[in-house]
Amino acid sequence: MKKHYSLLLLFIFSLAILQTRAQGVWSAVSTLAPDTNGGGMLLLSDGSVLVKSSSGGGDGIGSIYNKLTPDIHGSYANGTWSTIAPMYNTRLYYSSDVLRDGRVYVAGGEYGTGYHSAEIYDPVADSWSLITSVVDTFEDANSILLPDGTVLQATLEYKSAFQGDVIYDPVANVYNPVPSCLGQHAEAPWMSLPDNSVLFCDFETQSSERYIPSLGHWITDANVPDSLWAYSETGCSLLLPDGRAFFLGGPHNAYYTPSGNTTAGTWSSAADMPNGNGQADAPGAMMIDGQILCIGAPKPSSDTSIFNWPTSFYVFDYKSNSFTQIAAPAGSDTIEPNYIFNMLDLPDGSIMLSEMGYSQYYIYTPSGAPLSQGKPKIDNLTKIDCSTYKLTGKLFNGISQGVSYGDDWQMFTNYPIVRLSSVTGDSIYYCRSYNWNHNDVMDSVNEDTVTFTPPATLPAGTYSLVVVTNGIASSPISFIPCPNGIAEIENNNVVEISPNPSSGIFNFQITSNHQLMANSRIEVYNVLGEKIMTQLSSTTRTTLDLTGQASGVYMYKILSADGNIIANGKLVVE
Repeated sequence: MKKHYSLLLLFIFSLAILQTRAQGVWSAVSTLAPDTNGGGMLLLSDGSVLVKSSSGGGDGIGSIYNKLTPDIHGSYANGTWSTIAPMYNTRLYYSSDVLRDGRVYVAGGEYGTGYHSAEIYDPVADSWSLITSVVDTFEDANSILLPDGTVLQATLEYKSAFQGDVIYDPVANVYNPVPSCLGQHAEAPWMSLPDNSVLFCDFETQSSERYIPSLGHWITDANVPDSLWAYSETGCSLLLPDGRAFFLGGPHNAYYTPSGNTTAGTWSSAADMPNGNGQADAPGAMMIDGQILCIGAPKPSSDTSIFNWPTSFYVFDYKSNSFTQIAAPAGSDTIEPNYIFNMLDLPDGSIMLSEMGYSQYYIYTPSGAPLSQGKPKIDNLTKIDCSTYKLTGKLFNGISQGVSYGDDWQMFTNYPIVRLSSVTGDSIYYCRSYNWNHNDVMDSVNEDTVTFTPPATLPAGTYSLVVVTNGIASSPISFIPCPNGIAEIENNNVVEISPNPSSGIFNFQITSNHQLMANSRIEVYNVLGEKIMTQLSSTTRTTLDLTGQASGVYMYKILSADGNIIANGKLVVE
């Protein structure tokens, strides 16, 4: 039972902004979550945050996620809490990933009813569905998205001692077997490298291995110079801006330099944390300036004393290979172990902190500037229809996976978030992004694409649009949302849509009689007599969509299949 936070302190923290001793600022989320935290956090592709709670299911493990939506100014600290539909099963220490179509995948659990099950959350429908093809047990297990959008999932097979693996195909909704790990995958974080391979350190050894997607199996890699293991537990791992991987252990840490191919990479020692601290199940997050926000606690002294305290907060500078201690949200070290904390990169460049057993969340805002090398680039914006757009560019998946935590949670944020700002900058809107084509990190060469849908309540106007990955935003482009001004013609009736400023709908009014017949066509002209649109109609009903056109008067002609004019008139776009 934790005792170091009183209700009075929680109230004070919810009002005050707490300065760290270096590097950034802590602030408390202004309102408490509906339920106490029960583990991992996930960033949905619409910019909202899901946090696992300990509520639901009746066993204290929890099946319910709370949801934090930023306010109209884009503030998460002043955001609004809600609760989504509960999972079918309760889960604690389980696999979790945001799929490329924006849905959420969860599997297994070391505790709860879901250790032999997996399910998918659809944020649009706010509903869960069970995956019926589960063939093994997912207990305290890793998972990671592969370049093709499938999920590499670790399984618990007692006969193979934490070596089993399967691949989940979200399109076919089935699991497929793959060769097992060479060592044991228990308690170790998996990391995606720029060559799309997956790296981890084998359980309680100094050996490492990589999964090569093009080969479909694991290969042996180089040995780690110092053991990263602290009596069956290790820490997080993050890809650094210079291309090296950084692994935190208890108490030793290490760098890994990838070869870029199937040749073994190179391991080297990294600085230990100050005061003999280390990580045994603990989070870390890459900040927008490339430095790592992390925590540490005294190293384990025995296999019965793994999770020690106090927990100290640090910023690791990979350039100087050094740790700087910073203030915790409470202003001092905590009396709790590392494992109850979690971190999540937010689209505004801050990092969200959770603590299991509490409903108070904190936001850390770093002082450093965003890395230019991690900046996504927008090359093109295409309108598919009035509610769907497509962006093309580079580096939509960032230069790292953003956050890491052992094997108990996967909370990666290396996918594109689309954000809109009003001209004055007072209002912030997040679109729902989905169907991004890549999931690889540190790829500034290949073309990235993502589809997005603006909020249905987006007011008409001109916006500044950016793509954000791991909190680093692209340069803005101008975006004028589709006004949704539509005139429907059915038989001889005009369907008039009235203006609706809240959704940017224009009023189209046809001011002359007309007749629309099968196989006819409609031609639209501007005031200069230039034809701007030709639309064929194979039925007696069609829809004219003049989105993107300036306000004013347009002329139309309805022509029969043989080219005779049936009717003509005006379209008034307001």
